[in-house]
Amino acid sequence: MYKNILVAIDGSNTSTLALREAINVAKEQSARLRLVHVIDMSPFTTADTGLIDDAKLEEVLFKAGQTIMDEAVSEAQKAGLEVETVLPQNLNHRIGTVIVDEANRWGADLIVIGTHGRRGIQHFVLGSVAEQVARAATHPVLLIPSRR
Repeated sequence: MYKNILVAIDGSNTSTLALREAINVAKEQSARLRLVHVIDMSPFTTADTGLIDDAKLEEVLFKAGQTIMDEAVSEAQKAGLEVETVLPQNLNHRIGTVIVDEANRWGADLIVIGTHGRRGIQHFVLGSVAEQVARAATHPVLLIPSRR
């Protein structure tokens, strides 16, 4: 049923739960797995204060993303899966849009993403990447809740 499963990871416990569920589904379905971690530069592109070295910031964010990716790849490989990765850079879009665009570009037929379960003002201020993905995707999205 599913042949191409894209998993959004951000290093949180919830994204680890999403990765584990995606691994289970991929093994069950004999599917390919692709991990995506968005390098989000958007908060820094609107405030040109001259105080931030853009190249250094990009390097730090990329290294942090690569560390998150390496840990996730290791977990998928321990489960016996081949895994692909992508670290798209986001300059001015919502992260959910970047994830959906990557899923469409790759030909994913399932997106797996963790949801942090934010409510109230925290949800209003921080938004929900999982909600953005679920609203924008044109194919199934599997939402994995946090375990609070």
